[in-house]
Amino acid sequence: MKQDHFGTVGCDCDESPPNPQPCKAALTAYRTALREGRAPREELPSCLWRLHLVMEDREDPGYAVPVTPAAASFATMGPLEDLLAEQRRSVRAAKARLSVFEAVYAQEQDAARPAPVRLVGQDVISATLEAAVGSCREQLRTVQPGGGRPEGALTEALERDLRALERGVRQRTLYQHTVQTHRPTMWYIEQVTAAGAEVRSQAEIIERVIVCDQDVAFIQLSDEPAEGALHIADPSLVRFLTRYFDQTWERSTPILPPGSASRGPIVTSDLQRTILRAVIGGETDSSIARRLGMSRRSVAEHIRKVSLELGSGSRAQLGYLLAASGLLDDED
Repeated sequence: MKQDHFGTVGCDCDESPPNPQPCKAALTAYRTALREGRAPREELPSCLWRLHLVMEDREDPGYAVPVTPAAASFATMGPLEDLLAEQRRSVRAAKARLSVFEAVYAQEQDAARPAPVRLVGQDVISATLEAAVGSCREQLRTVQPGGGRPEGALTEALERDLRALERGVRQRTLYQHTVQTHRPTMWYIEQVTAAGAEVRSQAEIIERVIVCDQDVAFIQLSDEPAEGALHIADPSLVRFLTRYFDQTWERSTPILPPGSASRGPIVTSDLQRTILRAVIGGETDSSIARRLGMSRRSVAEHIRKVSLELGSGSRAQLGYLLAASGLLDDED
């Protein structure tokens, strides 16, 4: 114990970090004051005064009398609550002032970088695409995952794309390999390639994307086409999608005319390698089929053929044999 500058006894509470538990000296002194009705001032720890648990005895200033915890709580917490309320008012005022600047910032950002626009409904999407492709001047890039496309969509796209090709627009389209077994889509590809379009395929592509020049792009909102599309005019996002397309294009295989001798083996080899890598990675037939835009039965047939060639009786054995055979080694 030591005397503090109030002339009262200091306690451990004064030297340790804030602690919800009072020290033994404070409890003992308060209990004594309650029993005696008062206590000498110099024997009371300073924390009792700070908590307003004792007050000066008016009849004898050398002594202090105990105060009920309820009354002490009001006296102690009142100023703190007032301070907290003032701080809350300051926080609200600061937020209100900042919100004005946030509105200005948002307006300037929207003016500098147009926000994506959600398009819902096939008629709205078709009309917007028609206008975008119609104003395309130099290049049209499209990515079409999921295998063959519906005949109605192909007919609508054919008219639009042929008009763009007639204007001298360079058109490049990416499909998945499985599209080559879908006759309506292959018929569409024959028409546009005859008019000057370029078409390639890859075992796996991620999302449906359409980029007109480097001005505007469209992406699908989700895996369900009915949920709509997103119209993007932000230059940074359009540039990102353009680079994504160009890099994917460089790794893709040209779709050759029907009957070409080199057409089948190239696609089959690439497609089988992708399927077998997925098998080694632990994917199910259903998962592989969804990712590659083909039926589950077709995936199983590819796996069955390779299993027969290698003499495999299980997927685990197939993985070992694939590693030993070198079938999945990168080609020059």
